[in-house]
Amino acid sequence: MQILRDITDRKKMESQLQFAQRMEAIGTLAGGLAHDFNNLMMGILGNISIMMLDTEITQSGSKLTSQLLGYARKGKFELKVLDLNKIVQDSAEIFSRTRKEIAIHMDLSSTKSLAEMDRSQIEQVLFNLFINAADAMPDGGDLWLKTSIVQHGDIGQKPYTPASGSYAMLQVTDTGHGMDTETRNRVFDPFFTTKEMGRGTGLGLASAYGIIKAHAGYIEVASEIGQGTTFTIYLPLSKRKLSEAFKGDAKIKFGKGTILVVDDEEMILEIGTEMIGRMGYKTISARNGDEAISFYSENPDGIDLVVLDLIMPGTSGSETFERLKQINPGVKVLLASGYSIDSQAMELIDRGCNGFIQKPYNLEDLSRKIDELLRS
Repeated sequence: MQILRDITDRKKMESQLQFAQRMEAIGTLAGGLAHDFNNLMMGILGNISIMMLDTEITQSGSKLTSQLLGYARKGKFELKVLDLNKIVQDSAEIFSRTRKEIAIHMDLSSTKSLAEMDRSQIEQVLFNLFINAADAMPDGGDLWLKTSIVQHGDIGQKPYTPASGSYAMLQVTDTGHGMDTETRNRVFDPFFTTKEMGRGTGLGLASAYGIIKAHAGYIEVASEIGQGTTFTIYLPLSKRKLSEAFKGDAKIKFGKGTILVVDDEEMILEIGTEMIGRMGYKTISARNGDEAISFYSENPDGIDLVVLDLIMPGTSGSETFERLKQINPGVKVLLASGYSIDSQAMELIDRGCNGFIQKPYNLEDLSRKIDELLRS
């Protein structure tokens, strides 16, 4: 007697697991590369910031690492409740000025699509999608942008199981040449590109994938040769109120006081102390956590702020922070890392750490952070 068994569900689960494991493994590698490269960029960008100069190569380097970190899902910071419709409108308006051969059509939901987002990262995702659409339509074409509100049950058969709740859905559709199956299956892989040498890093869509995942969302692609391409993004709706826009001040903030700078990378330590010294502060340098604890214990009342590297060998940034808190529960600490803010940094902030800054930072950003913490 022959027994038949339906293994459809098991095959689906195996496919989901393999896909998740593959993306997670590559994401971990990308994150590690970005962290090390950001530390290197800190020296370059720091020196140039001191000289009040700017160059295309350093901006390109910073963009590369932000793409790597985006893919590694380590770019989740400064989340605010924003309207996806507004971000789509603004981004499309900017893009339309540069690619006038492409007609942009918008069909946006009548209600606000409010989600917790980092505006700059979502804009990065949109521009990556727009640029890829434009590359697929070298002679011009149509770009359709559609938003709507959907429920998790409306999201059909996928290689993932969406969390329950409501989502803001965005579809970006072009009338380009489309993709074959092999390209479609690899489109989110880092360093995969169909462009000729020198025209792309292969990180645009990879970083888009990571950024959307970091926002607890989903991104997928549908495409056929000669039928164009549609990218669909789902972002969880927020029940909180719309955040007000932040208006930054790009000027350098000068001040007085003593700041302890802690970093195991000699180059970063030198650059960091010099930058802070240029702001008017007195600086003390510590090459590791043990040195920082020793310096601080000798004069806790004489140190106004500690700029603390999060990832260090030996006594880690987390351990150092705990020891500093034991010496002085009111110690002010600014975390610094080549990674964007992650679970480890968020844990320290929840335990009383005062702020976070990502490397590579420039003179303006660092001075603004320091001024903000010293005034608090």
